[in-house]
Amino acid sequence: MKTWLIAFASLTLSFLVIATDAPKLNQETLDDIAKHEKIAAAHTEAAKCLRAGKPDEVCEGALLNACKGVAIGKFCGMKH
Repeated sequence: MKTWLIAFASLTLSFLVIATDAPKLNQETLDDIAKHEKIAAAHTEAAKCLRAGKPDEVCEGALLNACKGVAIGKFCGMKH
């Protein structure tokens, strides 16, 4: 029982140290993260579309619409 309690307390303290030591991100970095997440979601949906057997044109069209304003090019590349 003592071993379990010590292990639990150690993990809890480790988590607290890591959580309080997290870097503060500026707004530009947060925006960049959000763009990457949006593009990743669009690519995941495109993969599901292709896996379902739909034509490339349909899936690429949906990908382009999902990435509008965030990414560039036919395949939804990141704008930097």
